[in-house]
Amino acid sequence: MIKAIFFDIDGTLVSFNTHRIPQSAIDAISMAKAKGVRIYISTGRPLSLINNLDEIKHLIDGYITANVALCFSGDKIISCTPVPEEDVMTVIKFSDSMKFPCMVVGEKDLTMYNSDERTDRIFRQMLNVHNLKEDNDVEQILRQRILQLTPVISEPEELQIMPRLTGCVSCRWYPEFADITATNANKGNGFLDIISHEGIPVEDTMAFGDGGNDVSIIERAGIGVAMGNANQILKDVADLVTSSVDEDGVYNAMKKFVL
Repeated sequence: MIKAIFFDIDGTLVSFNTHRIPQSAIDAISMAKAKGVRIYISTGRPLSLINNLDEIKHLIDGYITANVALCFSGDKIISCTPVPEEDVMTVIKFSDSMKFPCMVVGEKDLTMYNSDERTDRIFRQMLNVHNLKEDNDVEQILRQRILQLTPVISEPEELQIMPRLTGCVSCRWYPEFADITATNANKGNGFLDIISHEGIPVEDTMAFGDGGNDVSIIERAGIGVAMGNANQILKDVADLVTSSVDEDGVYNAMKKFVL
């Protein structure tokens, strides 16, 4: 019996084409919630950039945010895993020398450091992410614990940078940038933290995703579901491959296992 479901946002709950949650997914989540199923979000986005869940916000019990750097249930913080300070400064220096934008996500605020035209094209136009706060002073953000760094870099540039970071991992859920978090910060660990806190058995859980940063949670959930639009790596580890987000993928999988 499914007691908790974890949803990635972009490409899973929310379409890259419409920037909206399909009505079928809203209906399925509403029906599941009415049956007592707990609903959680598992996203690479920091909390302040989650701007596309208004239709289901009242149904959500907790969040894994910034690829698990900050997890909470209701108002209670379950875990916080910041990036080591020396790694933060290394990425900042690379951003200056290699001239790439980098989102710096603090515990309380964020900024888009070294913003350029790619910031607007990728985040505002393609992903419909606003509130990037380019005017925020990075020095002020660096006084906080840093939860995540999101540099706009290619895969070869990522391979150049990551060996210089001693306490971090990187992953991609969109081709043009990487999310850098502390080594133990992944969605799978956040998932385990939350269900342990809530007393939910692993076998009673379900998780949905579409990108590389979803592999760890899809592998660990009782039923791991890859969207039809997911990358092949995720499909290979999933228990079920459903249809795409634009073809009612969430509803189709939930109808089979939950509704």
